[in-house]
Amino acid sequence: MQQRQFAKQLRQNMTDAEQLLWRYLRAHRLNGQKFRRQHPIGPYVVDFVHLGAKLIIEADGGQHNLSEGDAIRDKWLISQGFKVMLFWNSDILSNTDAVLTTILEALPPSPLTPLPPGERGNDDLLTGK
Repeated sequence: MQQRQFAKQLRQNMTDAEQLLWRYLRAHRLNGQKFRRQHPIGPYVVDFVHLGAKLIIEADGGQHNLSEGDAIRDKWLISQGFKVMLFWNSDILSNTDAVLTTILEALPPSPLTPLPPGERGNDDLLTGK
């Protein structure tokens, strides 16, 4: 099966944990950051990726526990400059806030996030006052 077709099939058959995580990652919902789901990178299709930050998020169930194939994939992705974060499906489903916090901590600040007052510089230039 072609990789793009395989990625499309994976998007149509996401696990409950992947669906839940995608609700928070899609459409810049997580602090203005852009993620893609079931995205081909080299010979692999990753669950979620933030291309700008080169951050890959894998949501895995018990079938992936210490998988040799996953270790080979992760090693290749790391060699391409990506950081790979793995979250177990059970953690995504039961500790969603902690998972999202961990992802946020691994990302650079979003340019869409407004700076707090006092860190913007001269407000007079913005308001004309």
